[in-house]
Amino acid sequence: MWEQSIDPTGQLWLSAIIAVIPILVFLLCLVVFKLKGITAALIAVALEVVVAIWPYGMPIGSIAGASLLGILTAIWPIAYIIVMAVWLYKLAVASGRFEIIRASISGISPDQRIQVLLISFCFGAFLEGAAGFGVPIAICAALLVQLGFGPVKAAMLCLVANVAAGAYGAIGIPVIVGAQVGGVEVMDLTVDMVLVLQGLTLAVPFILVMILDGWRGVRETWPVTLAVSAAFSAVQAAILLFLGPELADILPGLIGMVVIFMVGRVWKPTRIYREDGGVAPEPKKYDFGDVVVAWSPFYILTGVIFVWSIPWFKALFAPGGALSWLAFAVPIPGVTGVIVPSGASDPVATTWAFTPVNATGTAILIAVLITFFTTPQLKSRDLWDQLAATIRELWRPIILIALILVVANIANYSGGSASIGNALAAVGLLFPLFSPIIGWFGVFITGSVVNNNTLFAHLQTITAQQIGVDPTLLVAANTAGGAVAKVVSPQSIAIAAGAVGLVGREAEILRASIKYSLGMLAFVCVWVFLLSLVLPA
Repeated sequence: MWEQSIDPTGQLWLSAIIAVIPILVFLLCLVVFKLKGITAALIAVALEVVVAIWPYGMPIGSIAGASLLGILTAIWPIAYIIVMAVWLYKLAVASGRFEIIRASISGISPDQRIQVLLISFCFGAFLEGAAGFGVPIAICAALLVQLGFGPVKAAMLCLVANVAAGAYGAIGIPVIVGAQVGGVEVMDLTVDMVLVLQGLTLAVPFILVMILDGWRGVRETWPVTLAVSAAFSAVQAAILLFLGPELADILPGLIGMVVIFMVGRVWKPTRIYREDGGVAPEPKKYDFGDVVVAWSPFYILTGVIFVWSIPWFKALFAPGGALSWLAFAVPIPGVTGVIVPSGASDPVATTWAFTPVNATGTAILIAVLITFFTTPQLKSRDLWDQLAATIRELWRPIILIALILVVANIANYSGGSASIGNALAAVGLLFPLFSPIIGWFGVFITGSVVNNNTLFAHLQTITAQQIGVDPTLLVAANTAGGAVAKVVSPQSIAIAAGAVGLVGREAEILRASIKYSLGMLAFVCVWVFLLSLVLPA
């Protein structure tokens, strides 16, 4: 066995500086030297291995084991969920149903204030939950431009709207990864996400209307704005509290669209707002039956994910459950039973969880197959062509996630993360005030709440333990800080710019968006600090 040392140099601040070098170099490679993400991550992996060997003295076998665990986790469950979710979305597009979906939501109201709630907020949240990874920003921004919005404003509105959903897409992966890396329970983390982020989620619809039409717009549209805000936030909170993060965007997005439709049947704004002052284009009409059928892939997805999320189903695969033999805990050579954390008496019992039946990705796969067999427009070739296209698009992000997980795992098991955490704990009870900033910075650099939690969730946990604060709260703060950073993440802005035809003019979108991101970050920082004073550790 090998015992960690969190202060191998004898000076904690020096040990922490050495431990943080791979992460700092990774960030510099991305921001200053403009290297590709995979190149920057490979450099970070090499540096992390060197740091783990010296000064931390981590055995080569344990380094290899920690790396293997990172790669396996990237494949299962992360890549499995991502590929399945995007595959389902692509099948909906290939079948022609997605065009009907877009027409059905754009034809509900000619008022652009209501359209932005419907498309950027509700439909964007739905797409974030179903596919994520830039899909909602690209689709919704392009759709707003088609409906007469200015390109910069369309992009900025979709980026701001994504704050309410970005922490939970796709299929809850950012929260799931945050819980795994941070060493906290998923359901505990979702409860704290409600505490940390739900107030801001309530405010986002009002912020969107205010961006478009100021306080006058809020006064004129408050019935529908309040209705969609309350319904979306209430449904999202209930799902997070009782089911988990998997459906925390999909169902609220659907319910929000239904609420806007129902309110629109009994209430209309006294003034129709159009940004350009012109007349709204006439939407293409489809039969109600065609609209219902077009949405069917996502009904199916919601239904299957719901079954996979409810406690009795999860209990079947838990230890002692009737199907527990289908859940495998695979020991990792060099890690499981080998590494003894600093100050502990027993080695880590970490294993790789391989759950082929009750995995969220399997639920999405079932939705994919049901959708395929119930969609006459799709042929066998379409099924496999779209899977191949999905893998071609996603293999680079998946490799990047794997490399970041390798860096994070080596840092965690070598004792490097503990060194950084102990050094940060020197600021004491003020640390929660700055905790969301770490998450904001992580997403600004990497473009992904998943990658951010992979890099910093464990660091937040260790620091929380050192200062006597609830670790789950700080992992939630890290996730929430990352969600508001997506508004100005260069990757998100690049996606938005490409969708609205502003390639090369990304700085315009950044200038329009940054004040909203920083304002929301300030709110999250103060709120997390206040929560840290009242929540038990």
